[in-house]
Amino acid sequence: MKKIGIDARFYSSNFTGIGRYAAELIRYLAELDTENEYVIFLNDPQYNQFVVPNERFTKVLVNARHYSFAEQTKFLLMIQREKLDLMHFTHFNAPLLYNGKTVVTIHDLILEFFPGKKMTSPLYRLGYRATIKRAVNHASHIFTVSEHTAKDLQEIMHTPREKITVTYNGLGAEFAPIQDENLAKKVRAEYKLDRPFLLYTGVWRTHKNLVRLVEAFAKVREMGDDVLLVLTGRPDLIYNEVPKAIERLNMVPFVRRVGLVSEENLIALYGLAGAYTFPSMYEGFGMPPLEAMACGTPVTTSNTSSMPEVCGEDALYFDPYDVPDMANKIHQILNDTKLRDKLVRGGFERVKKFSWRDCAEKTLAQYQKVLNEK
Repeated sequence: MKKIGIDARFYSSNFTGIGRYAAELIRYLAELDTENEYVIFLNDPQYNQFVVPNERFTKVLVNARHYSFAEQTKFLLMIQREKLDLMHFTHFNAPLLYNGKTVVTIHDLILEFFPGKKMTSPLYRLGYRATIKRAVNHASHIFTVSEHTAKDLQEIMHTPREKITVTYNGLGAEFAPIQDENLAKKVRAEYKLDRPFLLYTGVWRTHKNLVRLVEAFAKVREMGDDVLLVLTGRPDLIYNEVPKAIERLNMVPFVRRVGLVSEENLIALYGLAGAYTFPSMYEGFGMPPLEAMACGTPVTTSNTSSMPEVCGEDALYFDPYDVPDMANKIHQILNDTKLRDKLVRGGFERVKKFSWRDCAEKTLAQYQKVLNEK
C-alpha cells in the first residue's frame, strides 16, 4: 500500500475545468483503486463539502490560495508532514521547494500565448515561468488533457514526449437533451428568450474572443437571422470591451447577458439553443462544445488549438480571427437543416469517446509505474 496525495484546492462539482477534473478523478480513483491510500488537500469551503468516499481516503484543510505565498510555505509544510509516496498536482502551481516524487497535470499553456489583463507584472510573469518550469521538470510524469497541450509542452518546455500521457477530460451523464417542458418554459421566461438564440458559455477573458463573436453576431442579424445571443459567465470589469462592443454595434436589445447560471439552467440553455458557438483562440481542451453536443445542439467553433482534436468532424469550423467567416458559419449552422441534423447525430456519437473513468484508469496506471520506479 502506497500513500498518494492529490492537490484538490480547485475541487468543484460545478462545471468548471480544473475543479471538475479534480472531482471526477477522485471519484473514479475511489472506485478503481482498492490498494492505495489517498490524502486529499482542500481549501474552504470545499473542505467541508467534500465527502470522503471510503476509509482509504483522508482530507486535509490547507487554506492556501493559488499563486500565493502560503502556497509556497504553508502548503509545502502540510504536504511534507504527510510523508507521501507520490504527490499529484492537478495544476502546475506546486510549491517550488517540494522535493518528493510528483506527477503533474498541465491543462494548457495559455499564459504563454494570452497572458490576459490580470497579474501582468514582471514579478508575476517571472513567478509563473519559474513555477511551471519547476513543476514540469521535477515531475516524474506529466498528464495533459489533449495532444495539442502535449505538443505545446514539447515545443515550449522541451519536454520529452515519453514523459507525457494524454488523459482526455470526460463528460457527465447529466448533459442530455432537455425533456422537462416546464423547465424549458421557465428558462425561456427567466432569460427573455422569445426567439431562437445562439449560445456561448464560459469566462470573458481575451482569448475567448467574445468581441469578434459580438461583431459576427451583428453581421448574422444583418443577414436576416432574427436570433438572440446568450452569454453566460460573470461579467468582468477588467474585460469591459465586451459590453462596449455590444453597445457600439447596437446589439443591446438582442444580447442576453445572463451571468452565472445554475447547473440545471445551464444544461437547459444548451438544449434550447439553436446553435452553440465557441470562438476561443486557444483551448487546452475545451469542454463546452462537447457539453452542447451531448444536449443535442449543433456546434460551430474555432479551427485553432485543441478544438479540431476534441470535436473531430462533428462541428462546423471557422477562423476565429476572421469575423465574416465566423458570421457565415453561424448563419449556415442556423439555416442548413441537413447540416444541423448531421452535426447533431455526429455529436451524440462524438461525446461517447470521452470518459472520466478512462481518464482515471490511465492516471492510476501511471501512478503505479511511477511508484514502482527506483
